[in-house]
Order: sequence, then structure tokens, then C-alpha cells
Amino acid sequence: MDAAAYNAWYETARGRWIGETEYRLLYQVLAPAPGDSLLDVGCGSGYFTRRLAQDHLRVTGVDPDAGMLRFAAAHAAAGEWYLFGDACALPFPARSFDLCVCITALCFIREQSRALAEMARVTRRRLVLGLLNRHSLLYLQKGRAGGAGAYHGAHWHTHTEVRKLFEGLPVARLTLRSAIYLPGGGSVARLCEQVLPNRLPWGSFLVVSADAAA
Repeated sequence: MDAAAYNAWYETARGRWIGETEYRLLYQVLAPAPGDSLLDVGCGSGYFTRRLAQDHLRVTGVDPDAGMLRFAAAHAAAGEWYLFGDACALPFPARSFDLCVCITALCFIREQSRALAEMARVTRRRLVLGLLNRHSLLYLQKGRAGGAGAYHGAHWHTHTEVRKLFEGLPVARLTLRSAIYLPGGGSVARLCEQVLPNRLPWGSFLVVSADAAA
């Protein structure tokens, strides 16, 4: 998808609600301190990268798509950096960043274990993933038969798959949360997000966090 078109979806009523809901959960789980350094792997058009930078973090976004990077750099909001990079061979020394996030990008990476190992390598404190949840209503709508629209080719994860991905990595305190139980964005969907706890496993946005081992 074109970077401008992808980013424009977040300006729609449904996109704004989903983006804000996902960001609140992501930020809560990330639990950053002001001034923390953060790497956003697979930053795409920079939607989450900009939000994190605006919340007083020192953010670097990496992506292998030159068009996405040009768009992200042109719309930089708070001094964040954007670099060309491959998630399976991140161009940084070990433990370069306090925090690392990868928001739905891992769903499109063939060598997921290798990419996740690279993220763990460059992280000093906490690694957080945003994944597409196979056990969700959105999967039934958009994920089957190879996926539709922006979800075409995406891998949708189960909780069991996530735990296996982290096996053998130098991390501790693996936790899973979810959001966006009803992806339509109507009044009932918004009410569900307010009253249902994010510990339930059925939200389409699956947030996984792990602390770097001491």
C-alpha cells in the first residue's frame, strides 16, 4: 500500500479510534521514562513512531521500504530519526536502545525468529510487539484465505505461537494483552474497549512484552 494512503487511514473516524486505542495499550505496556531511547522496527509511514517521539522519547525508526521512509521522514514530528534497515540484521550494536517496539511489522517478516532475536539483541530493558491475533473477530473478517486489503500476506499469531517465538531468547516476564475486540469502531465497540479488561485474549491487536534479561 502507498505510504500516504496507509497513513490517511489513521485520519478516518475508525482509523483514529483504532490508532488511539492501540497506542494507549502499547504505551501502557511499554511503560517508558521520559528521555528513554527507543527503536521502532518496521516503522512504515511513522504513525506510531511520531506518537512515541511526541511523548518525549528519543526515537529511531527503521524500515526496508524506501517509500515509507521518505514519507515518515517528511512528516517527522518531534526530532525522531528514520533509517533504512532490515529487521533480520539491525544496524546497531548490542543493547543500543532502552526500549524496542515492532508494531504489526513482524506479521509480514518471513524469518520471524531471526528478526525477534535481533530486536532482543539491541534492547536494554523492554521489547514490545504489536501482532495480529488469529483468535479475533478481525481475523474472521480480514485474515482468512491469505488476507484481504492491507492484511494480504500477513501472519496472524496465536498465543501459543507467540510463546514459542520467545523460547530461548534472553528475556523474562513475557506478558500478553489485547485490544480492539469489535473492530467496526461503532458505539458498541467503543463501549467494549472501556469495560472489557485487556487481559482477555480475543482482541485483534495483540500486544506482547518481554523484559531483557539482566
